[in-house]
Amino acid sequence: MASADTPNLNQHRQLRAFCNAAQTGSISKAAKRLKLSQPSVSLQIQALEKELDTLLFERCGPKIRLTPAGELLLEMSQPLVDGFSRLADSFAARLGNVHAGPLEIASGEATLLYILPDIIKSFSDDYPQIDVRLHNVTGHDGMELLRADEVDFAVGSMIEVPDDLVYHPIYQYKPALIMCKDHPLSNKEHIALEDISPYGLILPPRHLSTWSVVDLVFQQHGVPYTVALEAGGWEVIKRYVEIGAGISIVTSICLRGFENLTVKPIDEYFPNRSYGVVVRRGKFLSPQAKQFLERMDHNFFARHTAPPPKRKSSQRSDEPLITNL
Repeated sequence: MASADTPNLNQHRQLRAFCNAAQTGSISKAAKRLKLSQPSVSLQIQALEKELDTLLFERCGPKIRLTPAGELLLEMSQPLVDGFSRLADSFAARLGNVHAGPLEIASGEATLLYILPDIIKSFSDDYPQIDVRLHNVTGHDGMELLRADEVDFAVGSMIEVPDDLVYHPIYQYKPALIMCKDHPLSNKEHIALEDISPYGLILPPRHLSTWSVVDLVFQQHGVPYTVALEAGGWEVIKRYVEIGAGISIVTSICLRGFENLTVKPIDEYFPNRSYGVVVRRGKFLSPQAKQFLERMDHNFFARHTAPPPKRKSSQRSDEPLITNL
């Protein structure tokens, strides 16, 4: 005889299959993630559709896309599925304990070098039982890890925020022009874009948004510029600026004060850059993730409330909207 709890257990399995299929956009990928057969996942989703008497996915060959009803169910069910999987950790946290467990953080080189080290050290000293895992990724890869629930959150900088993600800015950094000590512009008090124009710039790779921002500012002011060198990573850029291979426009996040450089303000032309936390909308945060976020910002959960999701578009851009994650 079936247990009275069987329907609830079956529904949880169905919702878990549905949420994973929605996140991956594929029945086969959901099956692989859940370590189930593809027919099993398909049957669970079909049973859920029959029970709710609605179509949750539009089938387009091997790809699937959420219907409006599917989008609504995902918004309602994802926190339930996440909460069930984190029940033991949440219970321990409510009792005042944070059990051993993984904490997955996606981030790019700049954040790993300049923002996270002291926070990681402090957190690991207080919670040695938590296994912190850092994923050094580019912006696009970081967003995919978030969407696939392979990381708890990302730390980085965002210019545009897709509808399925939420960005909580925490830190603000100013733009700066850097040059070697004996550069012709080093003694100039006020530097305009026209002053920079004759000198070659050293910039991050053009697929990152820093290049796009620099290009946009020069174009808006009708000032030409040249790129002397394309290099990845602020530390690499600073080193080549120090030896006089060019000048660069950087975010002050990378300036520690002991570099052999001349630094000039350039915020008259370029915007400040924020860095903060990126989470998937509706993501259930583990107790260890919450502890870490409060370590980054004591008022994190009091200060940040996710805005309502935009319904007009679910299109995802292939451009790396998170720069220097």
